[in-house]
Amino acid sequence: MPAYNGPLHEMSLTTPTRYWNDSCSVEELRYAIERGAVGATSNPVIVLTVLKKEMHLWIDRIRQVIAENATWSETQVAWQIYQELAVNGARLLLPVHEREGRRLGRLSIQTDPALYRNRAAILEQAEQFHALAPNMQVKVPATKAGIGMVEEATARGINLNITVSFTVPQALAAGEAIERGLARREAAGQDVATMSPVVTMMVGRTDDWIKVLARREGIDVNPEHLEWPGVACFKKAYGIFRRRGYRARLLAAAYRNVYHWTEFVGGEVSLTMPHEWQVKFNESGRRPVPRMDEPVPEGILEGLYAKIPDFRRAYDENGMTVDEFDTYGATVRTLRQFIEGWHSFVALIRDVMLPNPDVPQAAS
Repeated sequence: MPAYNGPLHEMSLTTPTRYWNDSCSVEELRYAIERGAVGATSNPVIVLTVLKKEMHLWIDRIRQVIAENATWSETQVAWQIYQELAVNGARLLLPVHEREGRRLGRLSIQTDPALYRNRAAILEQAEQFHALAPNMQVKVPATKAGIGMVEEATARGINLNITVSFTVPQALAAGEAIERGLARREAAGQDVATMSPVVTMMVGRTDDWIKVLARREGIDVNPEHLEWPGVACFKKAYGIFRRRGYRARLLAAAYRNVYHWTEFVGGEVSLTMPHEWQVKFNESGRRPVPRMDEPVPEGILEGLYAKIPDFRRAYDENGMTVDEFDTYGATVRTLRQFIEGWHSFVALIRDVMLPNPDVPQAAS
């Protein structure tokens, strides 16, 4: 076995659990790859954070795009830089992609979150992003329109990552649609061996929403129990995926506590971790002990299920219809944040393109 390089590296070598870097930051991605990461994710909020952190690496390129495209709006410039940030991350992962038989080592790039109601527009942008690099994975939302394009996109050979997903019903709808798309490709004699679709469950955002409800509605619930809704939903979905033989791999995202690592070790799943959580886990001294098949403590599950209706909607296999996905609280909160993040990204480009004359400009 290669030299020990921390608990996450050990997990990637000794269990079927894989991990990704939850950012396309150059520095963070290099740290993760050195410790066994086999993928990376991005979204408008993440890319905004990366650009702020690594503006010194991008400012000249942003100015070049502005200078070379005299009629482009700030939004057009922003989309160009957004894509280039993702392509740069994909380039760092390309050796992993080749080493892993072109199945792993992908960079997930998210489609425009404002398109969440437009099936055709999501599909069109997914095709565009898919063509950016050989190891690109395209993130589409688990909204009604997003789920509606999953089968067709998969049938066209686009490797998808279904995101804005928090519940068992959303994960199952995504897994089923991916299966239909893969079956169509197989029937047409097209390649599926190098396809690696992923269904994300944003477990921390599931927790966030249940906590908001508990506080808003004055629900008397043990605070420790509120750290478990996302874990419970992820484990439930994982069991169903295995029983049904879905080929998409579940991915846990949106880290809030240590359970979002320890409870998933041993599963044939992927975990996309922000850099600060990777460092925390690697320096924790914890060893990766398989716990994926261990159920959530019965008292915790019973307490959540009895007291919080929206947990039941998230946990039950038929807790929501596809028509209800768009209005689920965690979905609305996340879409709003992602859309706001994109507007902030455009504003950052605006500050380069059209500097505010009321603010002193730093010497360049």
